[in-house]
Amino acid sequence: MKNKIKVYLQYPWKFPDSPYYKYLIDSPPTGIEYLNTKRERGVVINKWRLKIITWIKVRIRKYANLFRINLPNAHLTPPGNYDLIHCAHCLSKNKHVPWVADVESIWSIFIGGQNNKKGQDKVRKILMRENCKAILPWTKIAEKEYSKMFPEIKDKIKLLYPSMPEIKSLKKPDNKKLRIIFVARFFHLKGGIIALEVLERLRKKFGIEGIVVSDVPEKLKQKYSKLKIFNLVPQNKVFELMESSDVFLYPCPNDTFGFSLLEAMAFGLPIVTVFNEKHTSSRKEIVENGKTGFILDIPHINLYCLGKEEEKLVKDLVKTSEKIILNKKLRIQMKKNCLNEIKKGKFSLLERNKKLRDIYLGALK
Repeated sequence: MKNKIKVYLQYPWKFPDSPYYKYLIDSPPTGIEYLNTKRERGVVINKWRLKIITWIKVRIRKYANLFRINLPNAHLTPPGNYDLIHCAHCLSKNKHVPWVADVESIWSIFIGGQNNKKGQDKVRKILMRENCKAILPWTKIAEKEYSKMFPEIKDKIKLLYPSMPEIKSLKKPDNKKLRIIFVARFFHLKGGIIALEVLERLRKKFGIEGIVVSDVPEKLKQKYSKLKIFNLVPQNKVFELMESSDVFLYPCPNDTFGFSLLEAMAFGLPIVTVFNEKHTSSRKEIVENGKTGFILDIPHINLYCLGKEEEKLVKDLVKTSEKIILNKKLRIQMKKNCLNEIKKGKFSLLERNKKLRDIYLGALK
């Protein structure tokens, strides 16, 4: 290929807010040049900026559905010198330039109207245009969602797992204590209260060092002062902390994906996490129980206080974490499995780039 294929990245906002696109831009498929990349800085970590952005997003969707505003999450890409449009968690309004879209879940392509026929018909009309070449769900669960809601475009739906680059250094320091880390931008939403309690009990029982990187409320920082708690920090600092850790704790009950799980595997960290059929349906696609970590099936839990169900979950997570803490051989094997998944498995750059390049070439025929 003499000339590179120029691909314009179309975001629903002025900037991307997912590690997916940083890794896509940093490690593109062979012969691909991405445009509109200057604003890519990774995920938002500024506390107040993150709160404002989240508040706006939640309320736009809430009021769109409340007032029955059937609005696709679709955008018009400005004219330019490019061959193809790659929509990031959205759809394209362009009617002539070929485009593809990666999607985390079915909600990605709706601002309002996801649950009614009029809203779905508006999205269907866009998806059935000839220049819509491919919809790229991140998981098999999302693939099923799209196939069920839009069977007319089944041939356009192509599963494409996100990927992580291989972390080269992996020079684990010789820690005197085993380190278990929890990382989350949204403390309560990602099960932060559960994580704090689990880490504190493991600290008392086994003398582990608990690391927390999240927007932890001040009262909880005081209550769990024996843990090492960091505010939201840049990715390089997060990676330093992950590199020096041994296990990744992630009791989040409501992710459609969970990119931090891939990042943990890239550092060879066995994962202790949870699964809920309704809210974390893709979790078992990411973490293989007994191989790259352990997954506990759980019911709905309260994310803001510790009640009966939450107390049971804390005890179960402590008991499960013990298996990794007390069995060094298991930790080493899980570390190898995690790294192999990132280097050669379905989350590898090699796998993603080969598939994505073929999809781009097919879209241009």
